[in-house]
Amino acid sequence: MKTILLTTLIVFLFANVSGSAQIDGHSDQKDVSVAGKIDSLLKPFNNPVTPGGVLLVMRDGAVVFEKAFGMANLQHDIPFTLTTKSNIGSTSKQFTAFAIALLQQQGLLDLSDDIRKYIPELPDLGDTVTLAHLVSHTSGYREFYNTMIMTGMDISDQVQRLDAVELIQRQPALQNVPGEVWNYNNTGYILLTLVIEKVTGEPFDKWMKTNVFEPLGMQNTVIKMTPRQIIRESAQGYSKNEKENYEETTDLFASAGAGGIYTTVGDLTKWIGNYLNPELGDKTLIEKMTTPYVLNSGKKTNYGFGLTIDKQNGLDRFQHGGADVSHRSQFMVFPTVRGAVVCLSNNAAISQEIPSKVAELFFADVMEIKNDDAFNYDQVYEGFIPESFDEFSGRYALEIDPNFVMEFIREGNKYYTQATGQPKFEVFPGSDSTFFLKVVKAGVTFHKEKEGNVNSLTLHQNGKVKAKKLMDVTWNPSPEEIAMFSGRYYSEELETFFNITSNAENKLVLSNRRMGDIILRESKPDVFNGTMPVSMVNFIRDNEGRITGFKASNGRTTDVLFTKQL
Repeated sequence: MKTILLTTLIVFLFANVSGSAQIDGHSDQKDVSVAGKIDSLLKPFNNPVTPGGVLLVMRDGAVVFEKAFGMANLQHDIPFTLTTKSNIGSTSKQFTAFAIALLQQQGLLDLSDDIRKYIPELPDLGDTVTLAHLVSHTSGYREFYNTMIMTGMDISDQVQRLDAVELIQRQPALQNVPGEVWNYNNTGYILLTLVIEKVTGEPFDKWMKTNVFEPLGMQNTVIKMTPRQIIRESAQGYSKNEKENYEETTDLFASAGAGGIYTTVGDLTKWIGNYLNPELGDKTLIEKMTTPYVLNSGKKTNYGFGLTIDKQNGLDRFQHGGADVSHRSQFMVFPTVRGAVVCLSNNAAISQEIPSKVAELFFADVMEIKNDDAFNYDQVYEGFIPESFDEFSGRYALEIDPNFVMEFIREGNKYYTQATGQPKFEVFPGSDSTFFLKVVKAGVTFHKEKEGNVNSLTLHQNGKVKAKKLMDVTWNPSPEEIAMFSGRYYSEELETFFNITSNAENKLVLSNRRMGDIILRESKPDVFNGTMPVSMVNFIRDNEGRITGFKASNGRTTDVLFTKQL
């Protein structure tokens, strides 16, 4: 599995422009310290000109902290409150998975069923894809959004759920044998909503409301089924433009099932309560949801039914994060202490580390918190000389997955990393050889050899992973060799053209009419690395050595064929 840099006081009352905070406990210095640390974490997002969110903590089955911060709507000057509905993105997947498990319990379907039993218009691609494969992200189907953006489409473009069916109908083969590879996949969860509608005879949102939300008292939870659907008392999503000004964004289209749920922290406490003391479903169903899927090889994934099963500092946890166009969510449950941390936000730039840090504040007594001496994620090393970064610049492949490459570049006095299939993120010096990200708790240590060369690094993220520097000098194509790749290429599967040309720096440039230029950097003969939405290009030759096409990949979607036209 790929490492993702990716991205969950009755005594004291805190009031601000965006709501209130409440902590249950004793009035002592420790509580003041916890409240102060949380205020510090939320400070960048807690003012009347910044999109904000809401944070909630539970322990022993009860709410011990809740706080709203920042704004729900900047245009109308509406603050975020504890009752503001917010889009939880992919955190929605557990609800879809729960519905599938509930329907199996009722005898209306079986996880071993072929998906084509319910959606017969899906093609036979050689291997049976079951409902279990869809729930566990092991189906081998193309990932919907990663594939669609490869056409140049913007993720906020209008698409429909049935477009996922049409996407599979054009797919020439599965990306992997079902059950063999875990590859996070929104397509599967979109298809599961169609299965639910088929077996129940009701629209997905109405069945969920009647059979899941209402029985649990979740009166403020809504599934957004259409792009123009009005959801009252909800938070507008925001992201910053190139001028660092906030702009309104839409939600992802056709995301119902994979995302699309608007809810409140109050409703989520009821949902968490059903995990801790099942009233809807039973303990067997909850155990099914929180048990990791086992691949064909016998190896366990860390994913159950719409939930990631892991530990934080030694404390058992199941959790999921969500990211729509701008809305963000983190949902964490710590079953052994009957605790939880939930953070919902309408700010695309909110730190994804806030929930983890808050969890450490409230569950430190039952966690094994180990300080990583290499990093202090709150303090930037001011003595770093920008030009010194140049010896670290380059591309590094993970030893556990050589196809996952992290590139490090310097732009003036700022430093960035970009991993395969992911956006570019700024990194900050922690010392003369360590750098860390602020969007997620991750960092790297660069290693100097005796000769002074830097040829490896260690990635610090939920452990330590080694990476080796890729030496571009192994293939240095001439201008004549580069020119051979130029041409116009077409994908019948995506119904999309790409033009490939060479520039003055002897680099290939990939482009189409709907997106900007992508510089392709040579990796090894006939293989080039780009950036999203086309992060890798592998050219194909005929028996005479002539370029006939290429296969494009971007992480979740792999080997899409483009044939040379000119």
